[in-house]
Amino acid sequence: MLMAENGINVQRFQVASTPGEALEISEKLNVEEYVIKAQILAGGRGKGTFSNGFQGGVHLTKDKRKVNEFVDKMLGQTLVTKQTPKDGVKVSKVMVAEALDIERETYFAILMDRKYNGPVMVGSPEGGMDIEEVAEKRPGAIFTDPIDILTGVTDEQALKMASNLGFVGDKQKEAATQIKNLYKLFVKVDATQVEINPFGETDTGRVVCFDAKINFDDNAAFRQREVFAMDDMAESDPREIEAAKSNLNYIGLDGNIACLVNGAGLAMATMDIIKLHGGSPANFLDVGGNVTEKQVYDAFKLLTADKQVKAILVNIFGGIVNCATIANGITNACKSINLTLPLIVRLEGTNVEEAKQILQDSNLPILSATNLDDAAKKAVSCLS
Repeated sequence: MLMAENGINVQRFQVASTPGEALEISEKLNVEEYVIKAQILAGGRGKGTFSNGFQGGVHLTKDKRKVNEFVDKMLGQTLVTKQTPKDGVKVSKVMVAEALDIERETYFAILMDRKYNGPVMVGSPEGGMDIEEVAEKRPGAIFTDPIDILTGVTDEQALKMASNLGFVGDKQKEAATQIKNLYKLFVKVDATQVEINPFGETDTGRVVCFDAKINFDDNAAFRQREVFAMDDMAESDPREIEAAKSNLNYIGLDGNIACLVNGAGLAMATMDIIKLHGGSPANFLDVGGNVTEKQVYDAFKLLTADKQVKAILVNIFGGIVNCATIANGITNACKSINLTLPLIVRLEGTNVEEAKQILQDSNLPILSATNLDDAAKKAVSCLS
């Protein structure tokens, strides 16, 4: 809907949650051919496999009756693709759309790129397939062009990219218009990536965005309320949803040593050194620079609720973070939830002596570490 509302050419479609809805949609669309697509937040659906053995999350049919049949085989089933977790993702919605004959497929994307310190256009005349494979085997088929954020995509840039993608004549002009409209959408919704694959042309000369993937900047949620309200969280990790309620940056992993750290870089380093010493991190958890005692308490509740966690490592290097705040949060949490897991704490920085005294006076069985290496070794040794 976002694309159609912003001047971007897409197929006519609707989304169904039941086979009955899919049948109604097929009657309403009343087109010559239908395409049915499983709606999950992952690519590679066409080559995916469902838990019931049904092959492919994208199917074409000219028979209205088969629309219902395909949808019935997809809904409620788990779909595994190259881009899903190994256990796949449950399909709860299916798109029923007008199928168009694609005469030629290309690839186009706009994304934020550190190399260019801003947005960049990426295109290839070889669309409809994994762009990673194209980049690996035929790097010369990839075209990039950085965008000046002050001027946006110019007519010259858009026409040049359209030409690189192989569009000619009126279709080149239309492709250029679509490219400019896609950039306007990119800016309007605070996207970090808008990927169209395939970005193609039909046998009747239409330039159409046949499939899209859009990533949004979480930091812009406060001004993109309508966009973020579309996320029903059905495919999100429940732990990540719970962490977000407390403004904690959390990503669940499959290890057994839980990490509570301040700063994304330090959190990554902590996970790396745990692996270095033979352990496996259970999560990434950055409490940030303005952490409160309540957030530390919430973080401990989150970590201890994970049944695979066998030890907790707290690694705080306090600059703007007050170590005493962390220490109070730790002691309150441990007493409230009756923590029985081994707890290793490394504190350094602002008010560290006060913090160490708080932990010592708590009489809790906390293992103190002198540095990150020592903390990691002690955490791993607790598992043996």
